[in-house]
Parts: sequence; structure tokens; C-alpha cells
Amino acid sequence: MKSILITGANIVNEGRISPGDVLVRDGRIAKLGTDLSAESAEIHIDGRGKHLFPGVIDDQVHFREPGLTHKAEIYTEAKAGVAGGTTTFMEMPNTVPQSVTIDLLEQKYTRASEVSLANYSFFFGATNDNLDEILKVDAKNVCGVKIFQGSSTGNMLVDNPEVLEQIFKECKTLIAIHSENDNIIKANLEEFKAIYGEDIPVKYHPKIRSEEACYDASSRAVAMAKKYGTKLHILHISTAKELELFDNSIPLEEKRVTAEACIHHMWFSEEDYTTKGNLIKWNPAVKTANDRDQIFQAMLDGRIDVVATDHAPHTLEEKSLSYLKAPSGGPLNQHSLVAMLDFYHQGKISLEKIAQKMAHNLAILFQIQGRGYIRENYFADLVLVNLDSPWTVSKENVLSKCGWSPFEGHTFRSKVTHTIVSGHLAYEDGKFHEEKKGERITFSRNN
Repeated sequence: MKSILITGANIVNEGRISPGDVLVRDGRIAKLGTDLSAESAEIHIDGRGKHLFPGVIDDQVHFREPGLTHKAEIYTEAKAGVAGGTTTFMEMPNTVPQSVTIDLLEQKYTRASEVSLANYSFFFGATNDNLDEILKVDAKNVCGVKIFQGSSTGNMLVDNPEVLEQIFKECKTLIAIHSENDNIIKANLEEFKAIYGEDIPVKYHPKIRSEEACYDASSRAVAMAKKYGTKLHILHISTAKELELFDNSIPLEEKRVTAEACIHHMWFSEEDYTTKGNLIKWNPAVKTANDRDQIFQAMLDGRIDVVATDHAPHTLEEKSLSYLKAPSGGPLNQHSLVAMLDFYHQGKISLEKIAQKMAHNLAILFQIQGRGYIRENYFADLVLVNLDSPWTVSKENVLSKCGWSPFEGHTFRSKVTHTIVSGHLAYEDGKFHEEKKGERITFSRNN
């Protein structure tokens, strides 16, 4: 692996921005300083005028492999993420087959080791009848167990309340949960079918997958986590009401209940269904402008701990179907960091807070070993950004296999110029260097 010297960058790390140099050797950050130009390195990157962030850690993606590779695959989606500054991803279990046995889970790790340009971990999937397998999950080598409490992509709904409680009681690692009450959703859907038949307008998606459905499921999950002391992470918060369930009065290291905000829930609102239609149909749904704004505020003040994407590609043909037939989800990981940097340019968030919510806090929450910060001896997961290099999203520059983006036509002000993954220069000014793959991440935890 070639050594790398980055000089003159504005380093965004641990609540500070300071000019400096970074020397990378053997996959790690060998030295930080202000005048390392005399150090020998095989690759020199001039960071003057640019900002160096710790690589983005995305704790929620769906890369569709195995079984759904007409939409996406680990190879293509990892590349899209790396181009956007994501150096590590955690992928969800609702593939075909679903990752609901240790053997099936390890098959994904093997595949990622062969093709993923980014570092990786995979969630183990919970069902109504695989508790024995859940208890085999190694907390030091697997990011967590995923529960779908509301039916979404795939058929992994845990809808037996006794099983759900047993999982919360006995699971020894982090539980990440998709939290919607499926019975409420079904009842809402029948009401809208009675009015519109099979031709329900997509603008009613947030009424069907409603605030009530989200809050009911999230509040029940939090109550169970508190009852059993479970480490619970609630994914993609979509309502302002759910925010009362979360605490910002204690350090993240001490929290047993944590929360995630996704880019789309902080960017879009129900008003955008008029122009975007099914392209912004996600589960849980994009809701009101007030929900959007309150989620953003909670992300800033620490009630919500991390920012992710829920990157979940479908083909444009699938998204062009009627509301009831079009699947939920869309590609986001290529644009997550630049979207947050647009918020910075709008004066809504600091660069230091972006690094915290997209890297530092992920490392804390998941107890990731040696990543998430720009520190000597840590793995060199780094992203260099030009804050003032506008570019417009088009089908021609979308890298996800699905070939489209809800951001098409939007001009982002910032651009990722270099991404270093575990010490390897994986992306450089539009070019990929694929001779080295990413690494399986590990966790410094017993439960």
C-alpha cells in the first residue's frame, strides 16, 4: 500500500478546524503535524484551500445483494458512496435470501471482501422465529441486529409481541429498529383505498404511514429497551412527535437509546411530492415541513445522534409505477456529505458538527475500533472536500446502479475531491483506484 502525504488542508476534527498535514502509512494515520513536507511519501496530495474530514460512516444502507442486483449491488453502491465521501457502510438484511442465519450473514461479508471499495459491516436480520441465531451474533464483529417493526422492503416483519419482547430481553448486541406500527398503517391504507381505490395519490403517503404509526412503535420500543436495558438505535426518525422520546442531557457514550436522522427527512417535505412523486416515497414517509425542521434541530441539539442515508435504490421503471405498486426507497449515499455541506453554506450547521454527526458519533454509538476520527494510529479513513466547487446532479454523473437520484437538477456547492479508505486512495478527482478493497470493521464491545 502506497504512503500518502496530505499537506496544507483545513482539518475538521473533534470540534476544531486547524490547518495541518497528515501522513498515511500502512493503512493508518502515521503522523499529524503542521510541517510534514519533509516526510517521504509515494503520493502527495495538495490540500491547500480544501477541508479534510474523517470519512463518512453510514449506518443504514440497502445494497440489494444478493437477489435484487438488478437495482444495485455491493460493488456499485460502495463506489457511489466512496465518491461521496463515505468510507464505511453498514448494510441491512432484507436481501434475497434475507440475512437471518449466521451462514447467510457471513456470505455477505465474503462478497464484500471481494468487491467493496468501502469498509463494511452487515446487520443480522430478526424474524419471528430466529432467536437462537440472534443469540449467536458476535458483537465484536457484527454492527447489530435489525428489527423491522413495520413492514417495509422485503418480508421481515417482527409482529409477534412476545417474540419482540424476548429479543429485547435476550439480545446481547445493539438492536437497530425500523419503527412503524403495521396495524395502524394497514387501517390507514384501507381508508384511502375506500376513497381512491387503487389510484391513491402519492401525496397521501405520509397520511398512510402516519405520525401515529411512527410514534406508537417508537414509544413501545423505547419502553421495552428501558425495561430490559437494551442498547436500542431507532432508525430514520420522521416525525417531530418522536423527538420527545430522546435525551440530550447525557453523553452519547452513556446512552442506551439513540436515534438517527436521514438526509431525506431533513431535506424534503410533503410539499415536494407534487414535483418528485414516488422518487421521494420512503418508509417511513417524508412528512411535514415542521417535522423536517424539528428533526434538523434535534440533530443539532443532540436528541438525534447521527446522520445517515437509508440508501435504498430501485429502478426508475419500478419507481414509475402507481403509488401502491412503486417500492419505497431511493439512492442517497453519493450525495449525503455534499447535502450536509449545502446546509453549512445556508448557515444551518457548522463543519465541525457535520464531522461529529457523520463520523465521530457513529464511532461512539457503535463502538467502532480505530475509526471515525483523524487521530494518529487510527485507520486512515479520510475525505478531502472543496467547499466552493459547484456541480449539478444529472443522470450522467449518478453512480448508483439504478441510474437516477432525487437530487437531479440540484447544484451542490461543494465537491468531494479525494477519498482515502483504510489508507488506500480509493477516489481521486473523478477516478477510482480499485486495486485494494475496503476492510471489515470491528467493534470494541462485549454487548
